[in-house]
Amino acid sequence: MRTVTFLIIYLVVLPIWAQKKLTPEEYIAKYKDDAIKEMYLHKVPACITLAQGMLESGNGNSELCRKANNHFGIKCHKEWGGDTYIMDDDSANECFRKYNSALDSYSDHSMFLYSRSRYASLFELPITDYKGWCYGLKKAGYATDPKYPTRLIDLIERYKLNEIDVLEDSPLKPLTPKVNLKSDMKLREVYRFNHIRFVIAGKDDSYFKIASDFDVELDDLLEYNDLTKNDKIHYGQKIFIEKKRRRALEPYHVVQKNENLKSISQLHGIRLSSLCRKNHLKPSDTLKVGDVLYLRQRKNKPN
Repeated sequence: MRTVTFLIIYLVVLPIWAQKKLTPEEYIAKYKDDAIKEMYLHKVPACITLAQGMLESGNGNSELCRKANNHFGIKCHKEWGGDTYIMDDDSANECFRKYNSALDSYSDHSMFLYSRSRYASLFELPITDYKGWCYGLKKAGYATDPKYPTRLIDLIERYKLNEIDVLEDSPLKPLTPKVNLKSDMKLREVYRFNHIRFVIAGKDDSYFKIASDFDVELDDLLEYNDLTKNDKIHYGQKIFIEKKRRRALEPYHVVQKNENLKSISQLHGIRLSSLCRKNHLKPSDTLKVGDVLYLRQRKNKPN
């Protein structure tokens, strides 16, 4: 009987023993590519994403990171429409966002920064100004810890994370292709945001090539991305390979410099028609910096 009891205890506790903690170096190696992808897609320096991920998740070892893929401790907030994870934090039974993958967490972190006006000035900084980003995050209210900027800078400089912030010639060069579509075709990597799959256009890409690779009709691909046959493809462009959703993950978007309704719909994975309906706009309407667009619910119609 004692042998059986010991065996049960051993089988229950073994998984805990076997769960090896990640070192800082292992965390960087494991998630560096995800941080680089976010830098290409949303212009958040990879070293900032990695340093914040390391600091907030304890190098990927926190309960929230292991069980909910939440690397940045982002709470649900009332507008969150995704999965949730409940745990004690500052208060009992707090709601945190739960993700399918680390990349989803990294993408949501980028969108969290990009969609809030108080962080807008950070995106005016050079991609290599990591110190400006660190102090800017603290100034904008990301953290209350007075040492938050210096803690991030220490991680960046100790592990030379700033060396990965140099944008290379190709947005695909640092990425490892994972999806082999057809034996006679080039490998493509497929990403997911707002539960929608998308790819990044290569240097000599075309809408026809992408449509062919995924057995999608060209007209459908153009419709998914609110494009016409006269629109030119751009190197590094995000191309959805399935229909965008009617609602975004975030509740609203504050318009930044050089944005329009179409670019915002692509950024959030929301249909242009839905974006316009929610905000009582036409696709041709122009936007002003600072305008607030509703992404999940319909804006009250002006009198």
